[in-house]
Amino acid sequence: MDGAYVSLTPLELQAFEGLRAAQKLAHETATNAGWYVDRKTGEPIERNFGEVVALMHSELSEALEADRKNKRQDDKLPWRNAVEVELADCVIRIFDTAAARGYDLAGAIIDKNAFNRTRADHKLENRKAEGGKAY
Repeated sequence: MDGAYVSLTPLELQAFEGLRAAQKLAHETATNAGWYVDRKTGEPIERNFGEVVALMHSELSEALEADRKNKRQDDKLPWRNAVEVELADCVIRIFDTAAARGYDLAGAIIDKNAFNRTRADHKLENRKAEGGKAY
Protein backbone atom coordinates (compact mmCIF):
# COMPACT_ATOMS: atom_id res chain seq x y z
CA MET A 1 0.00 0.00 0.00
CA ASP A 2 1.20 3.52 -0.73
CA GLY A 3 2.49 5.54 2.24
CA ALA A 4 -0.09 8.27 1.56
CA TYR A 5 -2.86 5.98 2.73
CA VAL A 6 -1.55 5.09 6.20
CA SER A 7 -3.88 7.57 7.90
CA LEU A 8 -7.11 6.22 6.45
CA THR A 9 -10.02 5.51 8.74
CA PRO A 10 -11.05 1.84 8.96
CA LEU A 11 -13.98 2.49 6.61
CA GLU A 12 -11.79 4.37 4.12
CA LEU A 13 -9.24 1.55 4.18
CA GLN A 14 -11.97 -1.04 3.57
CA ALA A 15 -13.34 1.04 0.67
CA PHE A 16 -9.85 1.58 -0.75
CA GLU A 17 -9.05 -2.12 -0.76
CA GLY A 18 -12.44 -3.05 -2.20
CA LEU A 19 -12.22 -0.45 -4.93
CA ARG A 20 -8.73 -1.62 -5.89
CA ALA A 21 -9.96 -5.23 -6.08
CA ALA A 22 -13.01 -4.22 -8.15
CA GLN A 23 -10.80 -2.25 -10.55
CA LYS A 24 -8.49 -5.23 -10.97
CA LEU A 25 -11.46 -7.57 -11.52
CA ALA A 26 -13.03 -5.31 -14.16
CA HIS A 27 -9.77 -5.01 -16.08
CA GLU A 28 -9.04 -8.73 -15.85
CA THR A 29 -12.52 -9.53 -17.20
CA ALA A 30 -12.12 -7.09 -20.10
CA THR A 31 -8.61 -8.32 -20.90
CA ASN A 32 -9.72 -11.96 -20.86
CA ALA A 33 -12.59 -11.05 -23.18
CA GLY A 34 -10.11 -9.70 -25.71
CA TRP A 35 -10.86 -5.98 -25.47
CA TYR A 36 -7.15 -5.16 -25.39
CA VAL A 37 -6.07 -7.02 -28.52
CA ASP A 38 -6.66 -6.36 -32.19
CA ARG A 39 -9.42 -8.74 -33.29
CA LYS A 40 -7.70 -9.52 -36.58
CA THR A 41 -4.05 -9.77 -35.56
CA GLY A 42 -4.26 -10.63 -31.87
CA GLU A 43 -1.67 -7.93 -31.18
CA PRO A 44 -2.07 -5.83 -28.02
CA ILE A 45 -3.78 -2.46 -28.47
CA GLU A 46 -4.36 0.65 -26.42
CA ARG A 47 -8.04 1.49 -26.50
CA ASN A 48 -9.06 4.93 -27.72
CA PHE A 49 -9.86 7.05 -24.65
CA GLY A 50 -12.60 9.04 -26.37
CA GLU A 51 -14.28 5.83 -27.48
CA VAL A 52 -14.31 4.27 -24.02
CA VAL A 53 -15.61 7.50 -22.45
CA ALA A 54 -18.41 7.51 -25.03
CA LEU A 55 -19.22 3.94 -23.99
CA MET A 56 -19.37 5.10 -20.36
CA HIS A 57 -21.81 7.81 -21.43
CA SER A 58 -23.92 5.22 -23.23
CA GLU A 59 -24.27 3.17 -20.03
CA LEU A 60 -25.45 6.27 -18.14
CA SER A 61 -27.90 7.00 -20.95
CA GLU A 62 -29.22 3.45 -20.67
CA ALA A 63 -29.66 3.95 -16.90
CA LEU A 64 -31.55 7.18 -17.54
CA GLU A 65 -33.75 5.50 -20.14
CA ALA A 66 -34.52 2.58 -17.81
CA ASP A 67 -35.55 5.04 -15.10
CA ARG A 68 -37.52 7.21 -17.55
CA LYS A 69 -39.48 4.16 -18.70
CA ASN A 70 -39.84 2.87 -15.14
CA LYS A 71 -38.12 -0.34 -16.21
CA ARG A 72 -37.70 -2.27 -12.98
CA GLN A 73 -36.34 -5.56 -14.29
CA ASP A 74 -33.12 -5.84 -16.25
CA ASP A 75 -33.39 -7.95 -19.40
CA LYS A 76 -30.04 -9.75 -18.87
CA LEU A 77 -30.14 -10.00 -15.06
CA PRO A 78 -33.89 -10.24 -14.36
CA TRP A 79 -33.34 -10.50 -10.59
CA ARG A 80 -31.77 -7.02 -10.72
CA ASN A 81 -33.19 -3.54 -11.20
CA ALA A 82 -32.39 -2.25 -14.70
CA VAL A 83 -31.04 1.10 -13.47
CA GLU A 84 -28.59 -0.51 -11.05
CA VAL A 85 -27.32 -2.85 -13.76
CA GLU A 86 -26.66 0.02 -16.17
CA LEU A 87 -24.91 2.00 -13.42
CA ALA A 88 -22.83 -1.11 -12.72
CA ASP A 89 -21.92 -1.32 -16.41
CA CYS A 90 -20.69 2.28 -16.29
CA VAL A 91 -18.62 1.70 -13.14
CA ILE A 92 -17.14 -1.46 -14.65
CA ARG A 93 -16.10 0.46 -17.76
CA ILE A 94 -14.60 3.22 -15.59
CA PHE A 95 -12.69 0.72 -13.43
CA ASP A 96 -11.42 -1.14 -16.49
CA THR A 97 -10.25 2.02 -18.24
CA ALA A 98 -8.56 3.35 -15.10
CA ALA A 99 -6.69 0.05 -14.63
CA ALA A 100 -5.64 -0.06 -18.28
CA ARG A 101 -4.22 3.46 -18.01
CA GLY A 102 -2.53 2.84 -14.65
CA TYR A 103 -4.73 5.26 -12.70
CA ASP A 104 -5.04 4.95 -8.92
CA LEU A 105 -8.80 5.31 -9.06
CA ALA A 106 -9.29 3.89 -5.57
CA GLY A 107 -6.94 6.47 -4.09
CA ALA A 108 -8.52 9.27 -6.09
CA ILE A 109 -12.01 8.28 -4.89
CA ILE A 110 -10.89 8.21 -1.26
CA ASP A 111 -9.06 11.55 -1.61
CA LYS A 112 -11.94 13.23 -3.45
CA ASN A 113 -14.51 11.97 -0.95
CA ALA A 114 -12.40 13.33 1.94
CA PHE A 115 -12.08 16.67 0.14
CA ASN A 116 -15.83 16.83 -0.51
CA ARG A 117 -16.46 16.50 3.25
CA THR A 118 -14.63 19.83 3.72
CA ARG A 119 -16.26 21.80 0.91
CA ALA A 120 -18.37 24.75 1.99
CA ASP A 121 -20.62 24.37 -1.06
CA HIS A 122 -21.44 20.80 0.03
CA LYS A 123 -22.68 21.80 3.48
CA LEU A 124 -26.46 21.78 3.92
CA GLU A 125 -26.63 25.29 5.40
CA ASN A 126 -24.82 26.71 2.37
CA ARG A 127 -26.92 24.70 -0.05
CA LYS A 128 -30.07 26.14 1.57
CA ALA A 129 -28.77 29.71 1.20
CA GLU A 130 -29.66 31.95 -1.71
CA GLY A 131 -27.59 30.82 -4.71
CA GLY A 132 -26.69 27.52 -3.01
CA LYS A 133 -26.43 24.29 -4.96
CA ALA A 134 -29.89 22.76 -5.42
CA TYR A 135 -28.46 19.53 -6.82
